Amino acid sequence: MALAVVIDATDGTLARRAHVKEIISWFDGDRLEDIVDYLNYVLVPCVLMIRADLLPQEDALWLVAFPLLASAYGFCQKAAKTSDHFFLGFPSYWNIVAFYFYVLKTPLWVNAFLVLIFSALVFVPIRYLYPSRSPVLRGLTVSLGVLWGVMVLIIIYLLPHPPTSLVLGSLLFPAYYLILSFWLEASRRRIFT
Repeated sequence: MALAVVIDATDGTLARRAHVKEIISWFDGDRLEDIVDYLNYVLVPCVLMIRADLLPQEDALWLVAFPLLASAYGFCQKAAKTSDHFFLGFPSYWNIVAFYFYVLKTPLWVNAFLVLIFSALVFVPIRYLYPSRSPVLRGLTVSLGVLWGVMVLIIIYLLPHPPTSLVLGSLLFPAYYLILSFWLEASRRRIFT
């Protein structure tokens, strides 16, 4: 899952630099990216949540149905990604959710609750930042994202017992991401009201 994030964070930039849309104009890279993203960011993490016993066993199958279906809806929206580089509704970051469930060893009932909440947030039209194409604080966001990625790789390397301080420190980027997304959304709504 970590490798998929690295590839996803760079493939669009590389495709734009290589002028793929101009060279093979009949090929829809965005459609392929959505298919691959659904597999990497939704299906694989849902399988991990089941196989790693990150959800209550008796409820795991129906619980993962929520992110699978909610994310399928999210990916199929024409406005899932806005023209100004935001995701509309909770982006399908189930790989990050599953990663932190696994690393933090959060109680199963907490994981189940968060799966339901994040699945519901897919349907709430809040705009979340597209990290690699941020129109605001892009340099800071990308730099913090790279630092976070390095921290996650170190945590993975140190599994099964990474230092708690490193794991908690790595949560700063997801917190920054959510705060910046909510702040930008609140600012946008103030402008339009």
